[in-house]
Formats: sequence, C-alpha cells, structure tokens
Amino acid sequence: MDSSPQWQNHKLFVANRGEIAVRIIRTAKRLGLRTIAVYTPSDALSPHVVLADEAVALPDFPEGEGRAYLSIDTQVSVAQAHGATLVHPGYGFLSENAGFARAVQEAGMTFVGPRAETIELMGLKHKARAVARRANVHIVPGTDDGDGLVASVEEALVHAARIGWPVMVKATAGGGGMGLLVCADADELREKFGAIRERAKSMFHNEGVYFERFFPSARHIEVQVFGNGHDKYIHFGERECSLQRRHQKVIEETPSPFFESHPDIRDEICAAATRLCEEMKYSSAGTVEFLVDDRSGAFHFLEMNTRIQVEHPITEQAYPSLDIVEFMLLQADAEYNGSYISAHSDYMRQLPLQSEIYAIEARLYAENPAEEFRPCPGVLQHVDFELRDVPGEDKVDWLRVDTWVYTGSVITPHFDPLLAKLIVTAPTRASALTRLSLALATVRVSGPPNNLEYLRAVCRTETVRSGLATTRWLESFAWTPNVLTVILPGLSMVVQDLHGRPTLLHGIPPSGAMDGRAHSAANILAGNEPNTEALEVIVVRSVECRVKFWVQSVVGVAGGHSSIRVRVITTDDSGVDSSGGWLSTWRRLLVPEDGVLEIRHDDRQKDDDEGGLRVYIAVKGGFPGIPTYLGSKSTSMGLGGYQGRELRSGDQITLGDSRPNQFQAGFKLSSALNPKYPKHMTLHVLAGPQDDAEFITSDGNAKFYNTTWVVSSSSNRMGIRLAPSTSENPILWARQNGGDGGSHPSNILDNAYARGSINVNGDTPVILGCEGPDMGGYVCLCVVVQGDLWKFGQLRAGCTVLFKRVSWRAARRLKAEEDEWIKAVKADCTGLQYFADLERLEKIAEVNARNEAKLLTIHASPNEVRPEVTFRQAGDAAILVEYGHMELDFSLRARVHAFEAAARSKGVESILGFGPCIRSTMCYYDPSTIQQSILLDILVEVEHGLPSSSDEMTFPGRRVTFPIVLDDQWSRNALDRYMRTTRDKAAYLPSNIEYLARNNGLGTADEALARLVGSDFLVFGVGFYLACPFLVPIDPRCRLVGQKMNPSRTFTPRGAIGIAGVVSAIYPVESPGGYQLYGRTLPAWQTWGNGVDFTSETPWLLQPFDQVHFEIVNEQQYVTMEKAFDSGRYQFKVEPVQFSMAEYKVFTQSIEGEVQTHRARQAAGVAREEARERVLLREWETERQTIGTGDPGGCELDELLGGSTIIAPLSASVWKIKCKVGDIIQSAEDSILILEAMKTEISVKAGKENMGREVTGFGTGVREGAVVGPGDVLIVLK
Repeated sequence: MDSSPQWQNHKLFVANRGEIAVRIIRTAKRLGLRTIAVYTPSDALSPHVVLADEAVALPDFPEGEGRAYLSIDTQVSVAQAHGATLVHPGYGFLSENAGFARAVQEAGMTFVGPRAETIELMGLKHKARAVARRANVHIVPGTDDGDGLVASVEEALVHAARIGWPVMVKATAGGGGMGLLVCADADELREKFGAIRERAKSMFHNEGVYFERFFPSARHIEVQVFGNGHDKYIHFGERECSLQRRHQKVIEETPSPFFESHPDIRDEICAAATRLCEEMKYSSAGTVEFLVDDRSGAFHFLEMNTRIQVEHPITEQAYPSLDIVEFMLLQADAEYNGSYISAHSDYMRQLPLQSEIYAIEARLYAENPAEEFRPCPGVLQHVDFELRDVPGEDKVDWLRVDTWVYTGSVITPHFDPLLAKLIVTAPTRASALTRLSLALATVRVSGPPNNLEYLRAVCRTETVRSGLATTRWLESFAWTPNVLTVILPGLSMVVQDLHGRPTLLHGIPPSGAMDGRAHSAANILAGNEPNTEALEVIVVRSVECRVKFWVQSVVGVAGGHSSIRVRVITTDDSGVDSSGGWLSTWRRLLVPEDGVLEIRHDDRQKDDDEGGLRVYIAVKGGFPGIPTYLGSKSTSMGLGGYQGRELRSGDQITLGDSRPNQFQAGFKLSSALNPKYPKHMTLHVLAGPQDDAEFITSDGNAKFYNTTWVVSSSSNRMGIRLAPSTSENPILWARQNGGDGGSHPSNILDNAYARGSINVNGDTPVILGCEGPDMGGYVCLCVVVQGDLWKFGQLRAGCTVLFKRVSWRAARRLKAEEDEWIKAVKADCTGLQYFADLERLEKIAEVNARNEAKLLTIHASPNEVRPEVTFRQAGDAAILVEYGHMELDFSLRARVHAFEAAARSKGVESILGFGPCIRSTMCYYDPSTIQQSILLDILVEVEHGLPSSSDEMTFPGRRVTFPIVLDDQWSRNALDRYMRTTRDKAAYLPSNIEYLARNNGLGTADEALARLVGSDFLVFGVGFYLACPFLVPIDPRCRLVGQKMNPSRTFTPRGAIGIAGVVSAIYPVESPGGYQLYGRTLPAWQTWGNGVDFTSETPWLLQPFDQVHFEIVNEQQYVTMEKAFDSGRYQFKVEPVQFSMAEYKVFTQSIEGEVQTHRARQAAGVAREEARERVLLREWETERQTIGTGDPGGCELDELLGGSTIIAPLSASVWKIKCKVGDIIQSAEDSILILEAMKTEISVKAGKENMGREVTGFGTGVREGAVVGPGDVLIVLK
C-alpha cells in the first residue's frame, strides 16, 4: 500500500515477535507505514518477518534467544541503524521497561506508548497504589505505610495480622501473573517470606514485595483506557478476565457478565480508571485492572498495564471502528511532531458503553493442561482456523483469529507458548459462548499437546455459561484429558496405519505397519477397522514399554514373540499401585481410567529359537488428533505420525471414543489363529527383476537361493540387512562392473524398486522395508510376495532367512490366504465361526519354480531403430519395462516417457502409477484386480503402438532455474566430518571436486565445475527419497562421472548436489549419502507445501522431462534465498519448454568429435582413479581391522566366577564403552555402555543392584565396533 502523507516520513520498528508483532505490522501495512521486524534463529521463518518491509536478525546471546528481545542496547541500536522513527514494544519483553522507553526517546525516536516516567511509576506496584489513592481510586487493603514495601518477616507478620488472612504477597516489579504467592496463615508466611523475596530478585531484579488482602471469591475486571497525555482521557469499557490458570488469563470477555447484573458498578469503575489516567496525565493506550468482590461488588485497584494487552481484540470487536494499534500510532506521530491528539478530535470522543455486541476471546496455547500447563514445544503438523459449512450461515464473519502459526511452524521452548487467540462476537452472551464452543470444536491445531480440548470443556460448564466464574474457579475445575501418555516407549514406538502411502511414489516411502497381520489383528481386537492407526512397538530385554491411559480404554495387543508379556497396572484411591497378572499378547484388554499398560520381555523365558520383534497396540477409536499427511497417519522420514518421529517418554496422543461398548470385554484370540514367528523364516519370492545371467551366474543364482541368510543388527524399517551364514560369498556376479551404472557389478543405471525387493548393495543383500527407497542404482534379484510382507516386522537380529521362489499364481494364493486369516480373526472376535482351512496358511504348495525374471523380450528391429524392450517381473505387483542396453541414452529415456503417456491414455484403473528413471519405468499395479499376464499383454500392446523411432518425438516440460553455490562451505564441512569419523583416505578425498576433475581427465577443479554448470540438465527421474530428482546434462560434453563414496557419508546437507555414475541428484533433506558433492542449491522438496511452486498434496517441484538450469550465486545470496524458500516466499523461475529429440540429435551430431575426445579422456581418468581407489580402499580396510582388534579389557568368563554381569538386551553393535576396568558404579542411572541397533542408540544403565560394584572386565570380544547378541555378557563386576 502506498504511504499516506502522514506516514511517509516514518518507519516503525516492532520490538517484538509472534502474534502481536503480526498484529502491529498488519495495521501499519493498512496505513501505508513502513515496518522493520527483528528475529532470532528460531523466528527466522515467522510471519512477522515475512510481512515486514525489512527484517533484521538479532545477535546471538549465550543466555538464549529470549535475551535478544530483552536487550535494550541491541533493540535501540538496530532500530537506529535502520532509520526507525517510531518504536512499538507490543506486550511482554520490553513493553513495560521504563529504561527502554527512555533509551528510545534519547536516541531520537518516539516510543509508541506512555512516557518512561509513567511506566516507571506504574511498574512498581507499591508506587502505583499511592497514585491510585491520590486519584481517589479504591485499592486492595494492603501495606501502604512508608514506601509500602515489607523488608522483614517480623514486619510482614504485623501487616498480615492487620490486613487479615489470607494475604497475597506480590513482587512490586512483577507482572503478567508472575511474582505472586498466597499465604494462608502465619506459619506459611514465616516459611516462605525469604524465598519470595529471593524469587522476586531473581525474576525482576528487584526484591521488593508488598502485601494485599486476598479475596478468595473475586473477579478480575479491567478497563481499556486511552489518554492524550495532556487534557483528555477516555475509556472503551471493561473486560472480564476472571478465568485464569496460574494467575494468567485464559478466556476474556466484554461486557462483563457480573456488570450485567450490577450496571451501576460499571459506570463507577470506568470513571475510576479515567481518574487514574488524569492523575498522571497518561499518554497512549493502557489497561487499569481491578479486583471486584463477587459478594459485595466492591472494586479495588490492582495495577495498570502501560501497554497494549493480549486481550485487546475483544474491545476492538465490541467497538467496530476501533483499532487500538492505530490509535497508539496516531498519538506517537503527534508526539513525534511535538504535539498530541486534540481533545476535540473524533478519536478522543468518549463513546457510549457498548451493550449490543458481546465478544469473547480464548487463548490457544501449546501447553499440557493435564500436567500443570507445562509448555509443549514441537512442530505444528496441521493448522486450520477456517470455519466451513456452519449450519444456517453462508458467511462466518463473527470469528477473528489473531495468530502467528501455520502448518509446519516450530514452537520452541525459548518463548511463551501462545499460538493464537480466537475471538468471537454475537448479539448475546449465550450466542457468543455457543459460537466460541463451535470455533473451538472446529479449528484444528495438531502437533504437540495444546489446550483446545481443555477450553472446550471449560466453555461447556454451567458455571461459565452462567457467568459465575471467579479468579480461583479454574483451580478446582476437574478435567480429565481424553489421551494416552507414553511413560516408556520401549526400544522404538511409532504411529503407523496399515497401508501407509503405497501409491504416491516420487520417493515417498510407503510406510505403514511392518507386520500387517499383527497390526490388523490388534485393531480388530480393539474394535477398529484394520487400517486404523496404531502403535508399533519394539520391546527387548530390560527395555519395556509403558503407556498411561487417562480414560477407560479398549486396547488390542498383538504380535511379538512368546516371551512378550502384557499387564495392566491400576492405582487405587490411596495412590497405591496394583498390578494384574502377566498375560500373553493377541488379546483385548480393558484398561481403566489412570491405568498403565505395560509390555515387557519375560527374561525367564528363553526365546533363542524364536523370531518375533514388533508388538502392536491399537486403541478403540484410533488417534484422531494425529493429522493425515499425504493421505496417511503413518510415521516416516520426519513426516506424518506424531511429530514425524518415534514417540518419547512424556509424549501425549489424543484418543477417540475409546470407551468399551456393552459387548466389549477382555478377550484372547484363538491360539489356532496366532501366527508363528520361527527364528528361521522362509520368504516366498518372485524372481526378478535382475535375477538372470546378465547380472549373476548360474552357480551364483543357485547359491543365492540355497544360502541361509542371517539378519543383521543394522536392520530397521528402511531395510533388513542380511549376511551369509558362512564366510563364503554366495553372490557370483556375471560381469566385472556396472558399466555406466558404476564401478561395482551390483551397480546399474538407476531404476525403480518394488517394495520387498532384495536389493544387493555391493555384496550385501538388503530387503527393502516400509521406509525403503523406491528408486536407486543397485541390482534387485527378487521380490518378496505381498502375502509374506508381514513377516518383515518379526525378523529380529540373529533370525535366518531362506528365499523360496514361487509362481505369480502361488504368490496370489498366499495373499488370498492372508485375507482369509483376517476374516477368521474378525469372526473369532465377534464370537462367530469362520470355516477356513487355516492349516494352508503355512502349507503353500511346494513350488520352487525357476520362474524367469524376464517375462518377455521384444528384440530390436534389424536396423536397431526400434530398441529392444524387456518386461521384467518385479514381485507380484509390479513389472519393470526396460529399454535398450545398460547405457545412458536420451532416445531410450524419450521412449520411456512416450510409453508411460500411451499407457496412461488407456485408462487402466488397475495401473496405480509408474516409476520412470534412466532407461526404464516400473509399472505398479493392483494384482487383486488384474492378472500379471493380462497386464503384460496391455503393456506389450502399448509398446507396439509407439513409433519405431523416437527421433520425431517432442515432450512438453518446464525449464526451472535453481540457484547454486559451487564448492560451498556446507558440502566441504560434510566432507570434513566424513574424514574425521568415517574414512580419511580415498581417491575422492580430500576434495570431491578435484577427484571429479581427475576422474574425467580434466585439468583443474574449476574446469570440472564449469562443465557441471555449462549445460541445462534433463530430469530423468524423481524418486529414491522425497522426490529426489535424478539429473543428466543435456550437453554430452558436460557429463562427468564419479563413483559413489564407500562407505557412504552419514550426513549430507539439504540441497547438496552431487554426482554418482553420470547422474546428478539434489538431496531433498539432511540425510546420509554417497554422491560426490560439488555444490548446494535449494531442494526440490517442501515438506509442508509452502510457496507458490508447491502444494500440500504435491510437496515436490520437478517432474520427468523438466529441465533444470543452474544460476551461480554466492553463499550470502544463497542464505537469503534459503530463508525465503523455507518461509514459502521464494518463487522459482519457471518457463515452458519443449524437448525435441530431432533438435537434440542434430546438436549431438554437430559436436560428435568433441564428445569422443571427452569420453576418451574420461575413460583414461576413470581407469587411473579406480586403480588408485583400490589401493587406498585396501589400506583403509587393513587399518580398520587393526584398530578393531583393540580390547578394553575383555576376558574369559571362567576367570571371573563369582562376579555379577550386565548382559546385552538384544543383538547390536557396541557403539561406545563408557567405563573402564577399576571404575566403581556410582548410580543406577550411570550409562556404562551404548549399543547401536536399527540405527537407534541404546544406553545400557548400571542398575540399582550394581551400585558400589567395581568393573572387573568385559565380555569376551566386547569392544567398540563388536557385534553382540541377546544375553551376551557385556560387563563383569564384583
């Protein structure tokens, strides 16, 4: 908005944050007044930063971020440096700091608020009381002798006896409900007086305290005032703020319901407020607070807030023409010009008291009312304040929301947890309360706990609806939250629904339950649909799970092995715990109010011959407070679930209607239906996509399927890592390397993966799990059939696996029998009989068919214009369509693109989607609605319908410009970390860029970088993880190659761009990675869909056949762009473009000679660097083995008979040993050793029984890096 003449010479500095900063800036924008915002690191993306014309980062303070907003010198110097003329303090922070107001004035700026002397006078409450007496305003009986302060306990007792018990002790410099304490009698006052003064000194740097009579039944009523500081003082009626917790307001309203029955008092109290203003010639907006005796109606002055109040919006809503911020700015502008608002101005006209509009405000906090309103930081996963489809109303104009939060906001522990204020208006108080209740029931704020449900409950009470609440009423308000609280999460606890996000593709993990059978059974037992979200828990020895239910709940528990036990702990009225007996899983439990569900491993039971790992806890009604993310509530990769992470102790989840109905009681599922989890499992698989002689020899094929594979402790939801049970490597490759895919024979040009693929990384098979990538550059020999995917969830470290090939039809029979099992469980839970041959579940026909990976090959035409196409089996729900040879060829990628478009045009509903990449696409389909053979016929028909040549094909796309910092500090730091913690000698160290130059026969690193940005890139695929784009330079002269780092980095910055093989990729989030890094750009992924280029349904930017152009920027420019991107303000330059294969062919032919020269140099460079890497890799592996033989004191156990031991709770690797021989255990909580399993750190505690004992040795072979099994001795003590 253009600035009006009044504001052209002004610039407003807002010395605050959060919703009040947003509120102030919005008024300034309406007026055309330029604004300056300030922020700390956690506020960098806040709306006030985005809305302001300028935003300045505050310096760091060792005391924390809050200190930055409290530093007078910092705030004044920033305001001065940026040309501010007006300074608005908002509320809180420095708003009532006389020193700040004075410093602003002395710096030549105008403080938007009262004079410094006034702030000082009202800030010291004992002085404020003196002013009130002079203005003939009643004050609360208290200590008014001398200066009004009480210095000794003896003096305190004299005053208290005179005033009368109980008394309230107040810090004279306190405010905002802080620095208050009620003492009921002399003993309590003696006990606490010294501590009260110390706390006042600590909080307010002033130990002065005074006394007031405490009224146990009183109301808090305040009057909004405004003065011109000269000759006119007006008010805007009262606000009642009696609903308070911890002396802080929760719900405010105007007019006061108390005054509705005492109208005479309203006139008196408003007159008293203006007299007080006149007494001290008050300037600007302020609020005079009174305590009103609920019985007599007598009112007494409490204090004056010399600032704008949190609850000011209800006054503005009651007086529709009023904008208090604007009013304050007008007075400040007048003072800037040496004047004041005229008493004759329309602004200073005393308006009649409003009685036709009722306004009520509720404050929404990120706090836990059930735990004494503890602040709850975290991510707001879903925020929606809009009211839709309100019955009988076309437009909702009665709700105002003052907020600063949005979906994706992070609430930090640095600041007040206020999220929003909901303000409703109505013609009557009853209708206003009804509207407030509707708003509180409709708005959605999901994330850490908040007080929405508490506010709803408060508004439903008859006390509130009748207007009878006093200041202490909430203290006795009985409220039980409809939640569960995690006391102990076990080794791992996550929220998962059954299916997750299986059809989104684009690198978004499917997630969902690892064991779909147990998950479904738990939900059926609880009375839910099988897909309802539930808790997936891992419990091992010494690491139990406990969950508290605040309300009576129906709970289903299923899964785990035979040593897993559950019980319910209840607490009687005297606070004594009583426990039910230990029970097995696969049952329904009724957990009473305040009951605790405990799940633990029974150490007396031996389970060495069993599998079984995950237990599922389902609660009737599910978890409605957890929002869906991309169609699912499952937790994955920092997304979905609760805060996008595993649950921790203290986390709280809102429940649905979890109470039992009349038919629900404790119940145990029929033992005949309990799945068996043997230690050795057979996984039925379909061969392919790469199980053929092109990749693995015939002997290697036989050995792979005949080998018993052992599950590694490094397994997790992403993948189950396997090792052969013998020292012999059973994978015999049919080729020396991966060609354009990479240097190892397991490397291929990237293609899509099917869930359950056995992905061979180097010589290590990994079963891709629920969080596994959907695309990558490794061979997949076979895929586990859908009917066996549930077994993944119960494979624990030390279990063994044998892969057994079956036909597609046999695979579908397995899935059908799983469906039959679900029906049988449902029938059993409802007392019905379901006749099914359950024995067949484990007696699938003994089929070990060779079952070729290749379903069909259409050979190339004689002139090779039409390329060869191979249709490869990829499990029972996908077919990989692969073109040409294992080389990067734009014409093949063009054909893939054309094939997908033609297949989509067929409108086959059973096709769920495609996963395209370098020379192939994965066709994902629903096998329950179409047979593999029928789909194959359709795909072949599509291929036959394509032109023989791709030369005339054109593809519409977009050219998207990305900023890039070459050889950036963040990528260098990631490499430094890698060298310090992982590997310090490699061909690609110490510089990835210098390695790329050598590997491609280029002279310098600068030449390599010039090549890497010398061409636009074509997007060949979008996937792997979180829509990571796979990019290839359009100009062949700019196609550099590089190996993947071995081992991979544990950390890669978000937005890093790297190269592996010939493909570049932009990392969407911080993550591990192995690509050679050469720069940093903005990610093509925006988790919450913020910004014009993203939506909440499509949080990814790029699609195949888009083109990417890189524009070089420096690091400072990048940081600015990154902040804009994160706040949703960055807009990519996007231009429509066509990719013409004919034009591309002409271009490549024109540079053919240069390309051949480039490739020859490249081949020579690759040969040199590969040879160098082989030598360096052997050296590193030798050094590692040498270091790994170190032993911190391992000994044979028979040498230490008579000592006690600490054993491993599960299979894991020893990450860190935190004690040494001779150490004495000082505490049960001493962490003496840290294990690592499933990418989780497990701290091994000493335990009470070992306090005072001495560490005498370690279990045989126990050292950092060693692998231990469950029950293995870790430490020996005496």
